[in-house]
Amino acid sequence: MKAATAATFLLLVAITNAGRVEEPDHKNVHGHPEVARQLNNGSPKSLEDQSYWTPRMQADLAEQLAKTPIVKQAKNVIFFLGDGTSISTMVAARILKGQKTGNYEHEVMSWEKFPWSTLIKTYSNDKQVTDSAASATAYLTGTKGNQATIGVDANVELADCDAMNIPQYHSHSVLKNFQDSHRSTGIVTVTRVTHASPAGNYAHTAERHWENDDDINDEDGDSENCDDIAEQLVFGDTGSKIKVIMGGGRKKFLPKDVEDPEGEDSGRRDDDKNLIETWLTQKQALGNANYIWHRDELLNLDTANTDYLMGLFDYSHMSYAIDDDTSNPSLGEMTKAAIEILSKDENGFFLFVEGGNIDRAHHLNEHRTALEEALEFEEAIALADAMTSVEDTLIIVTADHSQPIVINGYAPRGSDILGLGDVSDVDLLPYTTLLYTNGPGYSKKDLNGDRPDPSDIYTDDHYPADSTIPMEESHHAGEDVVLYARGPHSHLFTGIHENTYIPHALRYAACVGDGLSFCDSYQ
Repeated sequence: MKAATAATFLLLVAITNAGRVEEPDHKNVHGHPEVARQLNNGSPKSLEDQSYWTPRMQADLAEQLAKTPIVKQAKNVIFFLGDGTSISTMVAARILKGQKTGNYEHEVMSWEKFPWSTLIKTYSNDKQVTDSAASATAYLTGTKGNQATIGVDANVELADCDAMNIPQYHSHSVLKNFQDSHRSTGIVTVTRVTHASPAGNYAHTAERHWENDDDINDEDGDSENCDDIAEQLVFGDTGSKIKVIMGGGRKKFLPKDVEDPEGEDSGRRDDDKNLIETWLTQKQALGNANYIWHRDELLNLDTANTDYLMGLFDYSHMSYAIDDDTSNPSLGEMTKAAIEILSKDENGFFLFVEGGNIDRAHHLNEHRTALEEALEFEEAIALADAMTSVEDTLIIVTADHSQPIVINGYAPRGSDILGLGDVSDVDLLPYTTLLYTNGPGYSKKDLNGDRPDPSDIYTDDHYPADSTIPMEESHHAGEDVVLYARGPHSHLFTGIHENTYIPHALRYAACVGDGLSFCDSYQ
């Protein structure tokens, strides 16, 4: 009955939406022709009166009433992490997608179709505003650590090598819990695979920047006593068992006398270890293993006959999607291959997928770049949703922290979210709809503090939007982030929770690790 009711309302929606009227042109705003030109190109939209909204919202209500929890064990878990993907980023990305599809503000993102959602608190043990390392510790292991530490609890201070080697201080990830339950695991990212977020799955370190031994030595640390993150990925108890590893960061795995295959530079390791060769030798002894470094190799890979895969597609972080680097696969292409490989495990799998370039672009105040990365992230989520069953695969989508981007002004409906949104009534100059509270976009025209007119340069792919406080790179923001969920026990993600709650709920749903378990209640 509920399904029939919803179908009826959706039919009404189609009928109501049949007629569309043009909005009147906007005037030359405050005498600024560029803003007027942009606003005059706004989208046509229907007359959205009561006859428009009532059937749509009744259908929305019917859908909500039809939601029922899926109460069964989650065989698989896919954890999508949009690094730095604040609520403002999600909304702006939705509007940008709507501009591309013609749906404008009515667009719906793939994650918004998930039935359950919650707000997540993000502070770290010692900071009101977290970094990606401390947050990864929280949302993957279930305990808060200090800023810039990974996989260790609050007993380990920043750069304390001795403390990080104490096993009692190690906090273990839900990825490890899946390994302990004899299920397959994988990590996919567009950052270096040794970067803070992916490292949260397998590393225990007092300093997130200790990605290889050269990083430790440069800080006069003891690289013999403190295993770097790349070593922990190849030799560590957890890292060495990960079956699928894809992202960037070849330089952290290669010695300094080995040239990178793209000829950009040589490796950065001081210890002469070629960790790529070591990984491949290890895995070839266990099954069909492949190391690849180019998109073409990934697209031609026989995933049905691949048991282990390491794909390092760039010297450092992978390129931004907006730059169209043909040697780098998309996040969706990597996600697809990972699911195909891991799905062969009849026991199930855990896959961590990070849209890490969203955050990197935000740090530069490059809103256009960040939103294109968010759309790449969304495509990967839609693909994973289509490839897996809601009956056995729990998918969550969230962020580790916010970024200080703001959607502001009174831009008319249909305006370009990446464009000029309004004009200041003080200096009579336009400003972009998207602005930052801090970062490198801060600029002044002259000693009087006059702003530059962005009209001629805001369309550049890497244009940094204006910010209030000058910083070499933006600092994160501290508001809560959203988590969306679908699949078995996705109803556990409602209300407001600490980021440390996330792995505890995942463990319960998948029947892994310690603590409350769904399977215990049915024995």
